[in-house]
Amino acid sequence: MMADSSNCSYCREDLGGKRFVRNEGKPVCVRCHTKFCANSCAECRRPISVETKELSHKGRYWHEECFRCAKCYKPLAKEPFSTKDDRIMCGKCCSREDAPRCHGCYKPIPPGIESVEYKGNSWHDECFTCCNCKRPIASQSFLSKGSDIYCNPCYDKKFAKHCVSCKKPITSGGVNYQEQPWHTHCFVCSSCSKPLAGSSFTNHQDQVFCVDCYKSSVAKKCSGCQNPITGFGKGVNVVNYEGSSWHEYCFNCKRCSLSLSNKRFVARDGDILCSDCGNKD
Repeated sequence: MMADSSNCSYCREDLGGKRFVRNEGKPVCVRCHTKFCANSCAECRRPISVETKELSHKGRYWHEECFRCAKCYKPLAKEPFSTKDDRIMCGKCCSREDAPRCHGCYKPIPPGIESVEYKGNSWHDECFTCCNCKRPIASQSFLSKGSDIYCNPCYDKKFAKHCVSCKKPITSGGVNYQEQPWHTHCFVCSSCSKPLAGSSFTNHQDQVFCVDCYKSSVAKKCSGCQNPITGFGKGVNVVNYEGSSWHEYCFNCKRCSLSLSNKRFVARDGDILCSDCGNKD
């Protein structure tokens, strides 16, 4: 506004023919208006002169050149913008600000980017890696231990029990025998390789045998019935005498067939006799 004849209400300068601003109805020269009346820029904190363009939003004011994104500093005077926590941001930065943070690199995961969600946390696809070998897990299966993520090979190597026979990790199932782990397919008869899981078997000199192989190849033969002494079923108890063995139920007097288990007996000419039969003749 140009004045015909008046004075600045602050410095009393004659405003005749000069630009001035009315503040609360009173004329103020441009210099005094900038000094005493102008709005302060929310960005640079300097007064906004009437000679520069002023932008306002929700009761705050900016120089045109100061109205920019708080994150990337892109000028926003002629661009769409959003506010977040009293900060002015361009649409792109605002989207990033609202996006979930990657649990690996802690950077935002923008919409449309490949990501992984697990137990309430999010990762960039390339950040979701095995904590041991650091390789991306992508679409592979994985296992967790506490807060750590492992690919299957690393988890097996680090935590899985290893088979006594093949030394490889046991990832599922398996057999425990004498406090040692085995793969089900590795727990087999030492003679015929028949799988023993769920079947009767026995141990001889740190080797396991199925019942049939133990009978035919390992078990001692009863000196009475000549059948193998296996320890299975009837005749679990065994009588040993001078290098020979008997099922308990086969340890009888050669003449009268009296059971000699826990009784006194006489050995004569290779035969076992009860005391009565031994005293005859």
